[in-house]
Amino acid sequence: MERSAPPHAVKAVVFDFDGVIANSEPLHFSAFRDVLGDVGIPFGEQEYYAAYLGYDDIGVFRALSRARGLGWSMEDVSRLVAQKAVRMEILEREGSVLFPGASDAIARLAGSFPLAIASGALRAEILRVLEGAALDRFFRVVVAAEDTPASKPAPDPYLLAVSSLSRQIGQDLAPAECVAIEDSKWGLESARRAGLRTIGITHTYSADLLGPVDLAIDSLNDLTVARLRQL
Repeated sequence: MERSAPPHAVKAVVFDFDGVIANSEPLHFSAFRDVLGDVGIPFGEQEYYAAYLGYDDIGVFRALSRARGLGWSMEDVSRLVAQKAVRMEILEREGSVLFPGASDAIARLAGSFPLAIASGALRAEILRVLEGAALDRFFRVVVAAEDTPASKPAPDPYLLAVSSLSRQIGQDLAPAECVAIEDSKWGLESARRAGLRTIGITHTYSADLLGPVDLAIDSLNDLTVARLRQL
């Protein structure tokens, strides 16, 4: 469902990473499943997409510990996060994880808007993919899981992205002058709570499951400068 946009011109674009630029959600699930399997805990794909996709890595293990009464300490969680990061890197080596049209869309928008990333992924994972595809040069700011104490759906990642981008470009950006591109209801909630406009992309969930957005698209090929200027 699309909603009416506030009367501000779009001046900057903030991308989510997993599920928007990188088709890495299946890899994240596989990495979580493998690490959890090593400690004797079954973990299903349907469960991941229904309940855990919106969390960062720490959040997944903490939420799972609560849900199943596992009693994991922060030391336990930190160890599992490190093991999952190693597994994720191995899975990424098997081929490109970029969604079709991602490289072209990023280059196209960077010619007209300053770009940032606000993600629950680890910084090393984000930069590894961006640098491998020569896309890191297009982003002025990368906000990763390590950068905010609260992850999505809290507004913190997007608030930090907007304030950091303002410093980078030497111009005070209002959140309403920025648009977030997200693939999940958790990410869209984070962006809305921070005051950004929202584009929902149906890479992971259908449009009816994303909630209210300013624009819904099916592919990054649909993301054009003209459409952003019309918001």
